[in-house]
Amino acid sequence: MKKFKIEIKWAIVIMIIFLAWMTLEKQLGFHDEKLKWQVFFGMLIIIPNFALYFLAIRDKKKNYYNGEMNWKQGFISGVVISFIVVIFSPFTQFITYEFIVPNYFEKMVALSVESKRLTEEEAKSYFNLSASIWQNISSVLSYGIVLGAIVAYILKTKTPILNPKTK
Repeated sequence: MKKFKIEIKWAIVIMIIFLAWMTLEKQLGFHDEKLKWQVFFGMLIIIPNFALYFLAIRDKKKNYYNGEMNWKQGFISGVVISFIVVIFSPFTQFITYEFIVPNYFEKMVALSVESKRLTEEEAKSYFNLSASIWQNISSVLSYGIVLGAIVAYILKTKTPILNPKTK
């Protein structure tokens, strides 16, 4: 457990930022009058998440690996963060849709049916807490692992290239 203390800390930060982002979306009207644009605005969370993964893996490099970290070590750190966020995903989704935007699913069903994108049955099966939890788990794993890989590459300790003639 002590080995992953940094990852746990940053996973908690990521979950808090997610809940803050959902609150921001709500306050900016993306869960009401701008609902049809919510999906696009919601994708922008990748920007703060990239910054958070960067800070987390940099923290791991500095405070656990004493400034020397290879790509694999950084990548594993990113994967661990992603898995911790996934484990708590049902909790953050519950908070989001019960307290921050309690009528979100009803509004999305109505919008989907009104725009004739889905039938009411299809919309209800797609826009509900259970489906949202599974979609979130998939998203967090996908982009979390990709972000971890990219950030680990950026932050890996650079080794000098040896000139074969100097050996």
